[in-house]
Amino acid sequence: MGAGHDHGHAHGAPPAGTATAAYRGRLRVALAITLTVMVVEIFGGLLADSLALVADAAHMATDALGLGMALLAIHFAARPPSEKRTFGYARAEILAALANCLLLFVVGGYVLIEAVRRFITPADTHGGLTIAFGVFGLVANTVSLTLLMRGQKDSLNVRGAFLHMAGDAAVSMAVVVGALVIARTRLTFVDPALGLGIAGFILFATWGVLKESIDLSLDAAPKEIDVAKVQDWLAAQPGVVEVHDLHIWAMSTTETALTAHLIRPGNEEGDAFLHQTCEGLAKRFNIGHATLQVERDPASACRLAPAGVV
Repeated sequence: MGAGHDHGHAHGAPPAGTATAAYRGRLRVALAITLTVMVVEIFGGLLADSLALVADAAHMATDALGLGMALLAIHFAARPPSEKRTFGYARAEILAALANCLLLFVVGGYVLIEAVRRFITPADTHGGLTIAFGVFGLVANTVSLTLLMRGQKDSLNVRGAFLHMAGDAAVSMAVVVGALVIARTRLTFVDPALGLGIAGFILFATWGVLKESIDLSLDAAPKEIDVAKVQDWLAAQPGVVEVHDLHIWAMSTTETALTAHLIRPGNEEGDAFLHQTCEGLAKRFNIGHATLQVERDPASACRLAPAGVV
């Protein structure tokens, strides 16, 4: 029985976090802008008694946490594995995403409850002040979007930050439009209605990320990988007659690992076959950390061969 393993970046792919690291400075600027807008909108929301502004500020706080986690992921990805943590520290990114989702649900729930309270007891929202602070948030979010626009194509972390900023820009636009309506019509229910909309947006956007974070925490295969297609591709490799004990999981939000047993009676190529197969997994499925065990005797039963055995 022979065994072999291969890593994606041993074949020239960039190490984990490299694409994000290239935009470290831009992420820091976006984080500084987000924190500034958050503080200004909290002040403006309290001054104008605008739930919409406070809700947007709360959303900005969670986005600041998301940007901070993207920067933290760069730091952790650069740390080498230890004797105890043999896979390194990249998985902390998944745990941080899970914590961020739970925080988002708390924020969304608070805004939802406060919006209902304001429908019952309307507040005298100052439309003019809300417009001024909302425009400030919109301009700042647009600057952040511009900074991260290119990076979203190169890094999942930057893409997530970009989507957060896009959501913030949309919410800021809604705040400004709502404030204009209040200033012209004095319809105070517009503010809690916007608060409800923002809370719904936060909860809806968070639900999918929460499910994915839980899945990755439980070692599920990343959603973009079709496990059946990976198994069929491995089974179609030259000389392979069976694939079993196949496992695919996320080591972080950017790295995917795979282990599998391949029954290959000939295996004359030895290491060359292993390297070629691992290279194919990296290029075709973006699985950069593959460990393959080759078994030569089909008649010799592997204890991990049954489908239900882990």
